[in-house]
Amino acid sequence: MAEIKRDIRYIDRDFNSFRNALVEYSKTYFPNTYNDFTETSTGMLFMEMASYVGDVLSFYLDNQIQETFIQYARQTENLYNLSYLLGYVPKTTTPSTVEIDVYQTIPAKTVGDAEVPDYDYALFIQENAVVNGVSGVPFILEDSIDFSVSSSLDPTEVSVYELSSGIPITFLLKKKRKAISSTINTTTFTFGTPVKFDKRTINSTNIIGILDITDSNGNTWYEVPNLAQETVFDTIRNTNPNDPNLSSDTEVPYLLRLRRVQRRFVTRFKNKTTLEIQFGAGTNNVNDEELIPNPDNVGLGLPFQKNKLTTAFSPTNFVFNDTYGIAPSNTTLTVRYLTGGGVSSNIPANTLTEIDTSFIRFLNPNLSDSSLANTTFNSVAVDNPIAADGGSDGDNIEELRKNALGNFQNQLRTVTQADYLVRALSMPARLGTVAKAYAEPAKIGEYQPGELPTILDLYILSKNANNKLKTSTPALKRNLQTYLSEYRMINDSIKIKDAFIINIGINFDIIVYPNFNNNNTLARCIQSLNNYFNIDKWQINQPILLKELYIGLDKVKGVQTVKNVEIVNLTGEALGYSPYAYDIKGATINDVVYPSLDPMIFEVKFPSVDIKGRVVPL
Repeated sequence: MAEIKRDIRYIDRDFNSFRNALVEYSKTYFPNTYNDFTETSTGMLFMEMASYVGDVLSFYLDNQIQETFIQYARQTENLYNLSYLLGYVPKTTTPSTVEIDVYQTIPAKTVGDAEVPDYDYALFIQENAVVNGVSGVPFILEDSIDFSVSSSLDPTEVSVYELSSGIPITFLLKKKRKAISSTINTTTFTFGTPVKFDKRTINSTNIIGILDITDSNGNTWYEVPNLAQETVFDTIRNTNPNDPNLSSDTEVPYLLRLRRVQRRFVTRFKNKTTLEIQFGAGTNNVNDEELIPNPDNVGLGLPFQKNKLTTAFSPTNFVFNDTYGIAPSNTTLTVRYLTGGGVSSNIPANTLTEIDTSFIRFLNPNLSDSSLANTTFNSVAVDNPIAADGGSDGDNIEELRKNALGNFQNQLRTVTQADYLVRALSMPARLGTVAKAYAEPAKIGEYQPGELPTILDLYILSKNANNKLKTSTPALKRNLQTYLSEYRMINDSIKIKDAFIINIGINFDIIVYPNFNNNNTLARCIQSLNNYFNIDKWQINQPILLKELYIGLDKVKGVQTVKNVEIVNLTGEALGYSPYAYDIKGATINDVVYPSLDPMIFEVKFPSVDIKGRVVPL
């Protein structure tokens, strides 16, 4: 049979074009078979039905293609799924944050010839303590408060509260904590026979996320980005039993470690009011050790023919298993989740004045004076000296698209030097605070023969309680090393080092306009230089531009001419300065004081005495 060739149009997309094409097709190829094209004919009935089906299928195909691209998708569930595919977690609401001042009075006791606080009456406030006030918007404290300890990262301000005959009888203790606008909600889910990848949903408005999940046996379940990842960050108190070598470091209250967990789950927002929780596929009687390849055998053909030569390993998930975590069975899970936030949570200052006392207890349960203990317990007070801000109503459609695309580009990996800086500076404060960071490739002379040039030197500095720079402690460096291990590229090596601190002083001479007070003008000049050398504005390896100092002083009210500005090096640990000397004159070229080859930072340690000025005659 000879092949029949027909002229078929493939560009028709809607009902009318399909209908007209079918009519023309019939007239062209079947002129004698059918020629009744009136609206009421049977033939037109079938043609229009075929056109209807073609129109529906064309629309469905177009819609499905559109919904696969996040730039054009319209259906909410598809937008959320595509966001997760690109690694972005949609925000259905954003809580506001605020810094809370927490107070308690404490009785005095005599030690030698002095009156000091009696820390036997120190209180402990649990994390997630609820703070409220006239605004009606509840907040919870992010961290616990222990009034018996004080460190540079968690200082306790002590002041005299009450005197009797000039002798202190009561002290006032003050601590600061961050709080977020949220409410803790609780729900339970019961599980019987284990089901692979079992799911449960939480339906509520303004869901922030899961706070914690525990089962009937007291086991904790951990949230992970995906069920294939079995390691999570875990923090432990920096105490002698946990680590005797680092417990003396009072500036790092917590130590960071990686922990392997079987009980894990992931969460996914389906829409603004529905949060889905998914669990693993394994059971309690499955031994994970039999399913995880030994790191010594990775890349080798194992006896059971399990070859890993072509497996792509992630630095956050070096091991793989077949269970993807345990599936809950014969237990009840208690889920605590947070709700709240939104624009309405941005409340004014001095409106959070109440705290839930059920979160407060004495550290010492054996207090002899019950009346004094009761007075001390009731003395707890809170306040927010500044307004809460940062609350928003979550991502709208366009924000969701743009945030997801932006997140896909960075992929939460540290690739460039700037990535390492941001990641180091974003380490949670309770693990120790990195005040300054600077990254550069290791110098050629530091490489060993045959060593690949993949080493990055990360120079860091911390601050003490007086906001002055200091070298970081071993505990902080270890926490930072553990923290970066989850984000670094697998072939990168990071060496964490101390940057050098160079303390400087500034001497300047100015000429003052007539009718201006010399002392007041000098005070304004010193304040201007103090603002310029504010350590929060300075970074490691930042040079000093003398022209900027001249311009800044020249703008001060009352200054006619800036005659001279001199930078001097100040050293001496006995005087409170850095022990490192620096040749300021030798490093000054064309009115720029350059830093050394070894990363360093300039610091004015004591502005009140290190910045000196003179008024000289014209």
